[in-house]
Amino acid sequence: MRATRNSTISSVSDLGLKDPAAPRVQPVVPGARSVLVSPVDIEARHVAKRFGETAIFEDVSFRLARGEAVALVGANGAGKSTLLRCLMGLIPVSSGSVHLLGEETSGAKGAALRGLRAQVGLVSQKHNLVPRLSVLSNVIHGLLGQSPGVRHWSHMLAPEASRLAAMQALGKVGLADFATRRADRLSGGQSQRVAIARAIVSRPKVLFADEPCASLDPSAGEDVMALFFRLVKDEGVTVVFTSHNIEHALRFGDRVLGLSNGQLKLDATAASLAPSDLRGLYD
Repeated sequence: MRATRNSTISSVSDLGLKDPAAPRVQPVVPGARSVLVSPVDIEARHVAKRFGETAIFEDVSFRLARGEAVALVGANGAGKSTLLRCLMGLIPVSSGSVHLLGEETSGAKGAALRGLRAQVGLVSQKHNLVPRLSVLSNVIHGLLGQSPGVRHWSHMLAPEASRLAAMQALGKVGLADFATRRADRLSGGQSQRVAIARAIVSRPKVLFADEPCASLDPSAGEDVMALFFRLVKDEGVTVVFTSHNIEHALRFGDRVLGLSNGQLKLDATAASLAPSDLRGLYD
């Protein structure tokens, strides 16, 4: 059974996002009824990635619409994390192209690339918190992409508006009371919640999550996944997450992309799939 995604967030403005629930209205032909067309947030066109002579994947193509939750699955070494980094523009593709929020990532340079990345959030299996700093300071680090500089290194230096945004993000993950606690005094599940708060504080349009539960025990992993999708899915944020957990892919993804043997072998709605359809990707 697919997870219920009821959110306690009442509107898009609660996350500070531009309203994605206002898709373009575009007539099909003159005189025809109008149809709703969702913007495409991510598009991969015949993407290939090689490291030296080693091919990771090739000829990968797909389009992801605004508000989709997409699970990227496959065996170890299939290239899931590498593809995720290509989609984010963190590493270049070897051939083909990636368009993120309407911009080709390989063509974006300098300030344009920084501006593009500022609209993207990342949650990874390694929480990457600064242990000796407070929880609040770690969340404020999520604003460095939009406002680089020493003012966002610590909550004691940050502007009031940034501290308020960080506290609101911590409230959404249930950790507002932990704001002044050092990050190295958190449990694994709490650390990942802080990482989620850091990812959403910048009000991204697209969120990537790379094995967000891999370092957590099953119970904490379930809680983190449910929280993550409660916060972002109902607000129209586009989400791409990698996972080895077939149940998570089918429950939290609207759509599943499967990598195997250097090819995109699966692209289907999660509702149309059974666990047995995914197991072949791990052979």
